[in-house]
Amino acid sequence: MPRTDTLAVDFGTSNTAASVLRDGTPHFISLEAQGDTMPTAVFLDFHRRQTLVGEAAIAALVSGREGRFMRALKSVLGTPLLHEKRQFLNERLTLSEVIVRFLSQVKGRAEADCGQAFPRVLSGRPVHFHSRDPERDARALADLTACYHAAGFTEVDFLFEPAAAALAAAEAGGGLGLIVDIGGGTSDFSLFRRTEGATEVLASHGIRLGGTDFDRQLSLTHVMPLLGKGTVLKAEIGPKVHDAPVALFHDLASWEKIPFLYTAPTRRDVARMAKLAVEPKRFNRLVSVLENELGHDIAFAVERGKILANGEDGQGVIDLGLVEDGLAPGLSGDDLSKALFDDADRIGAAAAETLEMAKVPPEAVERIVLVGGSSLLTSVSQAVQARIPQARLTYSAAFTAVAHGLAIAAAQ
Repeated sequence: MPRTDTLAVDFGTSNTAASVLRDGTPHFISLEAQGDTMPTAVFLDFHRRQTLVGEAAIAALVSGREGRFMRALKSVLGTPLLHEKRQFLNERLTLSEVIVRFLSQVKGRAEADCGQAFPRVLSGRPVHFHSRDPERDARALADLTACYHAAGFTEVDFLFEPAAAALAAAEAGGGLGLIVDIGGGTSDFSLFRRTEGATEVLASHGIRLGGTDFDRQLSLTHVMPLLGKGTVLKAEIGPKVHDAPVALFHDLASWEKIPFLYTAPTRRDVARMAKLAVEPKRFNRLVSVLENELGHDIAFAVERGKILANGEDGQGVIDLGLVEDGLAPGLSGDDLSKALFDDADRIGAAAAETLEMAKVPPEAVERIVLVGGSSLLTSVSQAVQARIPQARLTYSAAFTAVAHGLAIAAAQ
């Protein structure tokens, strides 16, 4: 008998989906009023003292409600930042507790949608949360396990996200295939073979590189220079000048670090830099961004510009009108390819390494199955195709393939 007490959850850096198997078919939980996925976003509403998640969290940010918006929380698993107590108006919370609130709402919505309790969860996980630090990688898995338990699940199991996607992709045909799952925070790969109704995963591999890293790179190259990055500051005494500090710009370009820049000391430091700047106009924009808490608005503008530049006409724009009227740097398809060249090459190399792990030559792979929102970037798919040129390039359901496969595995 298939299990029916298990909720399949694809807790992603950017989006989350949940599913169960009904009559042999995955049923996607209505986590939102429309659509099969929910943005992995949280808004702590200071005035109403509510925790909003998903589209409601984004709507609260856009409408200017007083509170704190957070996204890409999965990226802080395994880091000290996850367990640091932070003051959010009347509450002192860790980011771990914020994740628990998000997962609790996922569980509650799933149980309401299905009319039953889910004491058990099968969650997707990247092959490596932190590909260059095994100790931090293991700590991240322990952190996520603890969050699921705190959210009310009594039994927690995991399956590699690309292995789950392989179960879904195998339904579309047999042979030897490679899952390329490019999510918000990681890139993951599974080489699989489908024979006689069974799916065998031959090798899985992953690196900590994803869509939020692409956004960071684009922000650093096309937005942060407009706010002072790369300019110089005058010395407070004497004629010397020095480069503006870069750490602040890297934090402002990183989804998960933006909420922690809105502090009095940071605002004072930036105001002082604006007075010393050789090009004060740029730093005055930065002062405005911090005073008006526009960091996430910039991040969303970069993300939208990336999607436009990746479109058929290859013409995008990063609309920064909230920062300054008419401020809208262009972003072409060529700009996108140049900015992401190194990242795309790393992804292509990791795909090739997956085949090497299984001792399978590139020419033996029949199809490449692209999964995850960031796999839709042309520069990424081309980098993978260049390493495995004879394989047929196919697109699975970008945002739900992992949840689809998890539902199949959860019922077993």
